[in-house]
Amino acid sequence: MAVIKVTTADFENVVLKSDKLVLVDFNADWCGPCKMLAPVLEEIAAEHEDIKVVSVNVDDEGDLAAQFGISSIPCLIAFKDGAETKRSIGFRGKGAIEELLR
Repeated sequence: MAVIKVTTADFENVVLKSDKLVLVDFNADWCGPCKMLAPVLEEIAAEHEDIKVVSVNVDDEGDLAAQFGISSIPCLIAFKDGAETKRSIGFRGKGAIEELLR
């Protein structure tokens, strides 16, 4: 499965109401570490059919970023059953990201 781009309009249905674990990447187009993280997340999305990986552009979705207290990017948040379970700020390698999914 590929990384899914989400907006404020579909965040609740795609993330909060998901029956799967969801990893949300809060990012921006101008962010260097975000660009480095993107191919790692694509790889994780392709390898884990049981997990949704989604992307939120904080410049386009400022209200959503504010709702989740995003002050630094990239910020990864894992959601299970509509609730945040883990959070990581900054670039992380694949192994560290997969730890968020456990």
